[in-house]
Amino acid sequence: METFMEEAFVEARKAISVGEVPVGCVFIYQNEIIARGSNNVNATKNATRHAEFVCIDQTLEFCKKNNVEWENVFPKVSVVVTVEPCIMCASALYELGVKEIVFGCANDRFGGKTVVNVETFFEKKIKVIPGIRADEAMELLKKFYKGENPSAPVPKTKR
Repeated sequence: METFMEEAFVEARKAISVGEVPVGCVFIYQNEIIARGSNNVNATKNATRHAEFVCIDQTLEFCKKNNVEWENVFPKVSVVVTVEPCIMCASALYELGVKEIVFGCANDRFGGKTVVNVETFFEKKIKVIPGIRADEAMELLKKFYKGENPSAPVPKTKR
């Protein structure tokens, strides 16, 4: 998994270089990366363009291109992501029935395991492996949040 996590970090570093929250993700199917992505929320002005959703879309394209049913692919997919999937992304991954989720640091504001244990809403249990290179993932997040987010709304001050 270490090699695949490094690939997720490559994506996270791309994200921070263009002003996105540094979350990177890869989907592994039959020991090969079939999807890779990073957050693309600010550029698209679309709050659903998290790294995991970018990879979900690429996996659907992979299935179409290779003439395989997505229902047969997702249960064999390992998701490797630098930060714990948020509630939205975790829910999508559980709904798709991925094989496992491997992540770096916890997401104590929006995490799909830490804040709301999404697993309790689904019958299928998914193997979750936390803490892989967690310190490195947290350092990237800290670096991003020390800077300014150009897409953040202007705060309103009370009079």
